[in-house]
Amino acid sequence: MEFVLIAIAILVVALIAGIGLLVGRGRRTTRLDSDAARGTTLTRPPIAPDPTSGATAADQYTGPPDAPAPTEAEPSLVDLPPAEPEPGLVFETPPPSAGRLIRLRSRLARSQSSLGRGLLTVLAREKLTEDDWEEVEETLLAADVGVAATTEIVSRLRTQSLVLATASGTQLRDLVVQELTTVLRPDMDRTLRTSRHEGRPAVVLVVGVNGAGKTTTVGKIARVLVGDGKSVVLGAADTFRAAAADQLETWGERVGVLTVRGREGGDPASVAFEAVRTGTEAEVDAVLVDTAGRLHTKSGLMDELGKVKRVVEKHGPVAEVLLVLDATTGQNGVVQARVFTEAVEVTGVVLTKLDGTAKGGIVVAVQRELGIPVKLIGLGEGPDDLAPFEPEAFAEALVGNA
Repeated sequence: MEFVLIAIAILVVALIAGIGLLVGRGRRTTRLDSDAARGTTLTRPPIAPDPTSGATAADQYTGPPDAPAPTEAEPSLVDLPPAEPEPGLVFETPPPSAGRLIRLRSRLARSQSSLGRGLLTVLAREKLTEDDWEEVEETLLAADVGVAATTEIVSRLRTQSLVLATASGTQLRDLVVQELTTVLRPDMDRTLRTSRHEGRPAVVLVVGVNGAGKTTTVGKIARVLVGDGKSVVLGAADTFRAAAADQLETWGERVGVLTVRGREGGDPASVAFEAVRTGTEAEVDAVLVDTAGRLHTKSGLMDELGKVKRVVEKHGPVAEVLLVLDATTGQNGVVQARVFTEAVEVTGVVLTKLDGTAKGGIVVAVQRELGIPVKLIGLGEGPDDLAPFEPEAFAEALVGNA
């Protein structure tokens, strides 16, 4: 009998230790592969009160002081029962971020080459007239490059008009690529800060309006980081849209990372706070927090985003605030971006939907108007169609082989 009790005790200790290592460094991939295959819901509920103390969940809540405490006790992660296997759920190992834009270059070139063709067609003419220069301007403006950047590009090309008159097709193409690369500001810092610092995970807040592809972008960033060998925790702080939390959890399960979520309509700041605490305890590299793009309350969206940031900073500084913009909205996206930059200090822009009908020049306009670097671009609907932004490779793709 004693032997049986000892064996049971060992198994319980092993189970608890295993749960603690679930999102930890080193063993993350193997353990989460198993959980994802079983379809286990990987969530971190609020701490349940000690039943012998007579305290309530609100009494023992250790979340942010300006966020509402939970009103009901929920089972801890250890107590969650195994779920039935979910059909079609397969653990994936995403490709690394290095070289992604090069791999996606042909797709970008197919969708954006009208800009390159338009410029080269005009500039290849034997003698450029004022009408020709106006056509160059119209081509750039139609691509959403923006008035200021268009003026700069045309001015620089005009000073090289003699060179243009004698340039071969290849030389002309290289010149256009060079000018576009220059206005894309290759000197801007596009480092994505997603590594542990001073014993804490890097916290990345992802903001933007609903419809821009914000939640999908968070999932894709998680894939990029996992592909680079990093451990991640996801925070589903868009609590006003139930589908967002479900969607984010699915992204997490596919690559084997933990998702922290709360009740629908709950306080976003509480979820964000808990996600960062979970990531800190698990010693992961990065915590990605998906924020609300609209609210069903009287409080303003920008006020709510400011609150989320302040609450998260109780754990330590936020490493990145990424603003997700839909590239198809063109100049309206720039106006939208200004509103967000007034609410929180945005450190980088993610431009989505640059495939299809998008106009590649919006990258130039966003950076010039906001002074904030574009760090990532989305080039399709596939799970790995998010790539680090590289100005020269982007300019090459815009011009194409026209």
